[in-house]
Parts: sequence; C-alpha cells; structure tokens
Amino acid sequence: MYIIIVGGGKVGYYLAKSLLRDEHEILIIERDKRKCDIISAELGGIVMRGDGTDSIVMEEAGMSRAELAIAVTGDDEDNLMICQMAKKKFGVKRTIARINNPKNEHIFKLLGIDHTVSVTDLILAQITREIPAHSLVHLLTLKDVGMSFVEAKVPESSPAVGKRLRDLAVPEDCVIPFIIRNGKGIVPKGDTVLMIDDELVAVTSVQQEDVLERLLGGKPS
Repeated sequence: MYIIIVGGGKVGYYLAKSLLRDEHEILIIERDKRKCDIISAELGGIVMRGDGTDSIVMEEAGMSRAELAIAVTGDDEDNLMICQMAKKKFGVKRTIARINNPKNEHIFKLLGIDHTVSVTDLILAQITREIPAHSLVHLLTLKDVGMSFVEAKVPESSPAVGKRLRDLAVPEDCVIPFIIRNGKGIVPKGDTVLMIDDELVAVTSVQQEDVLERLLGGKPS
C-alpha cells in the first residue's frame, strides 16, 4: 500500500518506521530541513521536503496514487486542509488526521475526514483506566446510531457484586458481551455472577449510559 504521511515529527517518524516494517511504500512530506535530514539518514530516501498543504507538492509526491493519506502535523488546521485536499482533489480513499485539540473532532468528522486520532483523548482514557473510579471508559462511540462501546470496572462497593447478570435491571438497549476477570476473557451468560474488579465491556445507547453506570458503580440516582 502506498501511504503518504504529512509531518515528519516524532509521530510521523515512528509511524513511518512501523509501516515500513509491514512492507508498505511510505513517503513523508516534511517542510523542516533538519527533520528531513534525520529521517533520510535513519530510514532512507522516504522523505520529501516541502509544504504538505501545497497542492503542487502533493502532486509531486504522487498523492493521486496514494491509498491512504495521514496528516500528523502539530497544526489542526493544516491536518484538516491536507486530508480534505487529498480526498477531494486527488481522490484518496482513506484519510487519517491527528487532532491536537479534542474540541475540533466534530468539525473534522463533519467535513468528511475518515478517521481522527486525538492524542489528548487517548491519554485521558488511559488515565481513567488507571484511576479507581465508577465512571465508564468510552472505547468507541457510533454517533450516527447513538450507540457506545464502554468499559466499566466493578468496584467493591458496587451493588452488582454477587449478582447474576439476568438479575440486574440492565436496559433493553444495553448488551454486555464480554467480561475480563483476572486477566482472562469471559463471554458471560445470564447466570454469570459478577465479582469485584470484573471489567465489563458493554454496548449501550448513549441515553442509557447513566443507568448502566448506576447499576455497576453505585452512582447515586
């Protein structure tokens, strides 16, 4: 697969390095000469010096034959522009944009960017996983259908401890297909009894998240 990465900072460098190991054809577009020299010295001639938001540079890079364009510069506006030009002007089927400000995610989705990655959101999600709390951890939200994939850890104080799944008042539009217990995965059944520190992966409607959180974590009504 021919993949163009715009942005030769640490994110772009390590991303390219990993993709090269998977034997993809990679080209990095980077405007900074020093970064270009470092990439060239360590990864070979896979870097092109230029402004990734310039259509002429994109054309010279062969954007029209790229199957994937990834914009990972430190500027959200540039990343948005790069992905939009790749799709609309050069017909690239898939685009991925790095988002530095999570508030911009809605705009990127609205303007047709296929996938976005918010480093801030990823770090916050990891922090949430490590801090004992009753709140749900969002794994994925399908906004078009109003559903979320969430993870919840059952604390010692949870009213669900010692109860069977079928005995919980789980909403109809909520399914718990997977439980992680002592590092092992379990596909639960109705008679599965919940235990302290069980990690539940649930699919639920956005409207019922509070109900699920209350059932598992003991959040006050």
